[in-house]
Amino acid sequence: MTPQIPGYVLSLESILRPFVMTIALGLIWLAAAYMPASAKSRYTTAGVLSAMFTGWEVVAQYLGAANTYLATIENPLAMPTILFGLLIPLAVAAIGLWQSESIARLVSAIPLHWLVAAQVYRVAGGIFLVLWADGRLPWQFALPAGIGDVATGSAAVVVAARLAQNAIGARSATYAWCLFGIADLVVAITMGAMTSPGRAHLLAFDAPNLLVTAYPLVMVPTFAVPLALMLHGLVLLRLRRSAAATGRLATA
Repeated sequence: MTPQIPGYVLSLESILRPFVMTIALGLIWLAAAYMPASAKSRYTTAGVLSAMFTGWEVVAQYLGAANTYLATIENPLAMPTILFGLLIPLAVAAIGLWQSESIARLVSAIPLHWLVAAQVYRVAGGIFLVLWADGRLPWQFALPAGIGDVATGSAAVVVAARLAQNAIGARSATYAWCLFGIADLVVAITMGAMTSPGRAHLLAFDAPNLLVTAYPLVMVPTFAVPLALMLHGLVLLRLRRSAAATGRLATA
């Protein structure tokens, strides 16, 4: 049985999805402008990466709308297929970054403060708090996920501004923000599993978390969360490389 989706969730999704797509594709083409390579190489790589990203979004939306990941109380011990929607994009992204020099050079050309600012879309996680107040999500999931997302998205703007200004302590603040943002996602994933029908269901038995596996909220764990983890990973990678380069210069 598919849970009833409130109209305000559908309205938010119709605005948020194109907004997130614009941010992600904008980062790709911004990187193409900065990438140290020939124009043909830069824009070919950007075009391929844009096509792959758009294809991922289309597939995630199709599978979500088809209720592929829908959890039901009638089959509480079913395999949580939503994990595939979360982990497969991360694995593909990691392999692409590791195996393709062109993709690695492209994403490395994105200004660091833009990588951070991109996660402003996380403030939309406040919808979990609205749904909890509306009696549609269990508090064990909605409160940590909603509060953590709003805090991460709001802080992204501040941290990005400090990076852009090269302010004192900006990189340390970026590390702290990144670790907090990743921890928020891990907690949200864990609590989502523990409150939804499945093998890990340990909480909220009286009102299980069905809505997060139904479309359009299912786009959060199968699209928005993997994207956020990718962005966090790129930020940490860039910070690590920057620290290593600074260390080599200091040694020299």
